[in-house]
Amino acid sequence: MKVLKFGGTSLGSVEGLSNVKTIVEQQREPVVIVVSAMSKITNKLVELAQAATEGDEACCDKLLESVYQRHYKMIGCVLDDKRTARAVRREIRHIVHDKLRAACRRLIDGGLDAKEAENVRNLIITSGEMMSSIMVSVMLHARLEVSTFFIKTHPTPEGDRVSEELTAALIVQRLRNRQEPVIIVQGFVAQDADTLATTTLGRGGSDYTAALIAAALDAKSLEIWTDVDGFMTADPRKSRHAKVIPNMTYGEAQEMCDAGAKVIYPPTIRPVALKNIPVWVKNTFNPMARGTRIADKRDSKLDDVSLTLDEQIKNEKQYKIQWD
Repeated sequence: MKVLKFGGTSLGSVEGLSNVKTIVEQQREPVVIVVSAMSKITNKLVELAQAATEGDEACCDKLLESVYQRHYKMIGCVLDDKRTARAVRREIRHIVHDKLRAACRRLIDGGLDAKEAENVRNLIITSGEMMSSIMVSVMLHARLEVSTFFIKTHPTPEGDRVSEELTAALIVQRLRNRQEPVIIVQGFVAQDADTLATTTLGRGGSDYTAALIAAALDAKSLEIWTDVDGFMTADPRKSRHAKVIPNMTYGEAQEMCDAGAKVIYPPTIRPVALKNIPVWVKNTFNPMARGTRIADKRDSKLDDVSLTLDEQIKNEKQYKIQWD
């Protein structure tokens, strides 16, 4: 089996979602699909949590309606069956106008201690992944799983960290030996192992979710589907000479992530490297492009003979490609 992760830009347009559907339907083996929130939705939810914390009820109402309308319109574009579309819209409306509004009310009313307020804000911020996963699972006629059942964290002075052994065991228990050809889960969102409070893996954490699942299930490969053709020698928005780097080792990819190449969320590399699982970075909007392969050793057949890797990455400071 394989693990595929689709980021926010892949899910944020009709073209992107249509390509996601085609990519998944072309798979010849079981897949676990990890999805982010639709592009820009998490930013709106962060604004929503901040507005509620500040007691700005009018701003909350405006943001809630904006989030709902974005999903309402997209559902109508990607789900052909009107009855199904209405059912999904009802579910999204329940999340936005009931659950999210109630969470905002708790922050507006105040009286929460710091941990309680943080938990409510996390509930708000992570709801984008739940809404996108509902929509995608229906579009693909796939099984929907809730990632908080198996992505567990524990608090540290530096922030919440994944409880790796527990998480791996729960992933195996929940997802291994499933018969469904396609399973959809949410990225980014997690749960405190002791308190069951909602936590996050950080912005870009959907990549990390996908890597944790791939490692626990000994996946054949992990595919990160984004809006660029792979790791590149420079930011293509700033340099017309930027080229795709077809082939990298885990160490080289980690070094570039640490240097600012945000094609992949940095913590993603470690879990798959420990299990020697190849990672492919590919473009949802150009699925025929070969992308970048990341593994323990470079495959000489994939290398661009005109460029050494040192030459390819010599201008690391140009690297400012944002994760989606």
